[in-house]
Amino acid sequence: MSGKQQVHVLINPDSGIWNPFNAMAHALLEHWETPDRELTIQFTTSKEDGRRKARNAVEKGADILLVVGGDGAVNTVGSQLVGSQTALGVIPSGSGNGFARHFGLPMDIKKAVAVLAKAEPREIDVGFADDKPFFVTCSLAWDASLVEAFEKSPIRGILPYVFAAVYQFFEYKPQVFRVNLDDREELLIEDPMLFTAANLTQYGGRAMIAPGASADDGLLQLVTLRKRDLPWVLPMLGSVFSGTIDRLDRIVTHSFKTMVVSRKTAGPMQLDGELIQASAEVRISVRPRALRVLVPQGHHANKP
Repeated sequence: MSGKQQVHVLINPDSGIWNPFNAMAHALLEHWETPDRELTIQFTTSKEDGRRKARNAVEKGADILLVVGGDGAVNTVGSQLVGSQTALGVIPSGSGNGFARHFGLPMDIKKAVAVLAKAEPREIDVGFADDKPFFVTCSLAWDASLVEAFEKSPIRGILPYVFAAVYQFFEYKPQVFRVNLDDREELLIEDPMLFTAANLTQYGGRAMIAPGASADDGLLQLVTLRKRDLPWVLPMLGSVFSGTIDRLDRIVTHSFKTMVVSRKTAGPMQLDGELIQASAEVRISVRPRALRVLVPQGHHANKP
């Protein structure tokens, strides 16, 4: 072993917003290629390739793994770091960048590279939907199905999300959710429109779905809205960008460690912006402080 800190960089070239590689490479060399660090840079060609390269980095004893991409890439790579001593650093280049925004990272790639070079490792919680980890949010209702419409868009950014949300508003048919929270509270939601379990505050794009979420309190936040209540909330939609959505009367939030959601049929579920099909019953839980993350100096890990 060289005794140097081992830093691996994984770049997702298919992320939503892409800056020229040369500029980012120059920033990496300027701020990370130091006498006490050894830098390895790789591209990922697929999700499985990203997972494989992340696992290899951990097995080789990487101290830090920097991922260049959006929340989906962060989930793909970070899922392989859970429970390890390898710290995850995020250089945001996606459409929403909810993970990076929660921790106050600059959206400019070169600035993010510089900030991360002086960042400090912190341990944060990890959410699990069945056996699948998530770091930002997990959604099961209309807030999940709109991802399906967004994925069909040839462009990325916030505007396609808005169009997807409008389209899915008319297409989405709610089904009854029976919810058990920590074996102590039973909920029956007949027409769930919004049903998000949040580990961090952001959906992305400065939309704060769970302003009260903390990264390291050992809890997840459930945020719900019934379809019948949507007309009262729509005029105040701006509250999601001001960090005050949880103050609206018809938005209901619960803190929990374990939640079991039962519905009649299987349906879509989004994990950190990625869509999968979930079974009719889903178990969502939190694993406290299971992931090491680089957090900018002076920034508290638990709040944005």
